[in-house]
Amino acid sequence: MNRRRPLDIRPAGRHALLVELPDAERTGAFHAELLRLRAAGTLPPVEEIVPGARTVLLDGVADPEALARRLADRDIPAQAADDRGTMEIPVRYDGPDLADVAALWGIGADEVAARHSSYTYRVAFCGFAPGFGYLTGLPPELHVPRRGTPRTRVPAGAVALAGPYSAVYPRATPGGWQLIGTMPDPARLWDLARDEPALLVPGTRVRFVTEAGAA
Repeated sequence: MNRRRPLDIRPAGRHALLVELPDAERTGAFHAELLRLRAAGTLPPVEEIVPGARTVLLDGVADPEALARRLADRDIPAQAADDRGTMEIPVRYDGPDLADVAALWGIGADEVAARHSSYTYRVAFCGFAPGFGYLTGLPPELHVPRRGTPRTRVPAGAVALAGPYSAVYPRATPGGWQLIGTMPDPARLWDLARDEPALLVPGTRVRFVTEAGAA
């Protein structure tokens, strides 16, 4: 009889643990379970719970060894539906890499908008720049490579693809993702005046909506 493989948990400094998961789906489910346990008051005090592509960092842990033992053999339940609703992001599908992505997908450039906006995405983790969320949800056959030569400047609001992820650039930065569209008002992706500055936090469901009159 095969025993379920325990979680891969490693110390990360004196007061933190790094948990490595097999894939993005189970990473998201584990992150959601930790948040549920913390909200229920059944998780020992943890200052921060930070998801990555295949890891979750628990920082500010008083007794990392005790928490590691507690988590080591824990089952990861299937991720429950998020009750926060779905965030809609308006998009003009006018990006400079639209034709290249269409060719990779084997469809016409005018079909990219309908295909990309037909899925519901989930913010798996944040990084690279404040407010930059890595969104999963594209099926494997629509994953695309990064550009061979990165751009020195990608404008704020650029809707982009790379590997399994979709994203919207919250500010102008260099970048090597494939640009397929534009969010008209990217300023709301990161707003320090809000209690939670990032609009797209891990676990948020997202739909891209073609802006009226835009292809």
